[in-house]
Amino acid sequence: MENMDIETLKHLVDYGVISLLIFMSFIAVWFFIERIIFYKKINIKQYKNKKQLDVALTKHLTVIGTIASNSPYIGLLGTVLAIMLTFMTMGSGDIDAAKIMESLALALKATAVGLVVAIISMVFYNILGRYAEVLESLYETEEI
Repeated sequence: MENMDIETLKHLVDYGVISLLIFMSFIAVWFFIERIIFYKKINIKQYKNKKQLDVALTKHLTVIGTIASNSPYIGLLGTVLAIMLTFMTMGSGDIDAAKIMESLALALKATAVGLVVAIISMVFYNILGRYAEVLESLYETEEI
């Protein structure tokens, strides 16, 4: 019974963390696409001042940046929890070396997924940040 509970916890940790990271990546992709469409359609002349333009251009960038900076930590949390559960399995007397190595290897996939989400989100953030800078420069050029 104890071993079954640990296996259930392993699946909850594994699928919960991976699901959260996939959800975060979906949000990052969604906001990236939304911002690109917004940037393509924007009329910078409709803004009365640069501050209004800046607020409009940087909307949702904080969310993408937050996903980029926190997804490795969420992946690492999943790895740490999975390793803790592996040690609990070892402590219960189930000391099959192959199973332990497999559990440790699978635990690392949460960190790998977290890093992939972070890298993609950071690329999105940098592309959008540069796009916003260019549009602000165009606004200043039009203003003069």
